[in-house]
Amino acid sequence: KFIVMSQINGPSILPVSGNKAKQLVIFCHGYGADGNDLLGLTNYFQQALPDAYFISPNAPENCAMNPSGYQWFDFTSNDPVLIWNKVITAGVILNKFIDEKLEELNLTDKDLSLVGFSQGTMMSLHVGLRREKSMNAIVGFSGRIIREDTLNNELKSKPPIYLIHGDQDPMVPYKDTINAAKILEKHNIEVQTHISKNTQHSIAEDGLEIAIKFLASNYLK
Repeated sequence: KFIVMSQINGPSILPVSGNKAKQLVIFCHGYGADGNDLLGLTNYFQQALPDAYFISPNAPENCAMNPSGYQWFDFTSNDPVLIWNKVITAGVILNKFIDEKLEELNLTDKDLSLVGFSQGTMMSLHVGLRREKSMNAIVGFSGRIIREDTLNNELKSKPPIYLIHGDQDPMVPYKDTINAAKILEKHNIEVQTHISKNTQHSIAEDGLEIAIKFLASNYLK
């Protein structure tokens, strides 16, 4: 076992209701971005989730391509073993962050949702399917599943998942979301998909609305 020293943190927003947090929503940003990138979406989510605490940690490494941003892992090496090891390390760091936040807010995995974009979606799926207890939900924009072959041995929990992607995405093809859904279905995981029309590597309004409704309805279950 290796000890992970890296500690992540990022901007957060308290429940708009003024009440004690009843839900924890963690945004996982994309490659080269930072926590502020997705935290701006909080305004939209707050109307449906007034008692939620939102936080968007900066990924653990400075970005190789954009030094002012961050990365969960570096995929520029083209070495699958190296990349996978980085994913595992980032997963350990993100898991530790999740555990600490849940403890701090006196919440459980049932109160937790992850919302990822691109590389943040890859990390949300990686971590969310391997936690001991199932979280409330995962929303993944413009992402994919990394190393599906490892799921046979490592899958531990099956949260409901909604995958959303733009049909014109030049960075991560939307077929990666279709493929991810097939993989998840094969493992009997409840998954829904939505492809936003005329949308590149970004979050469209229709996708955002679906994400908000999905999270809110899962918390009401």
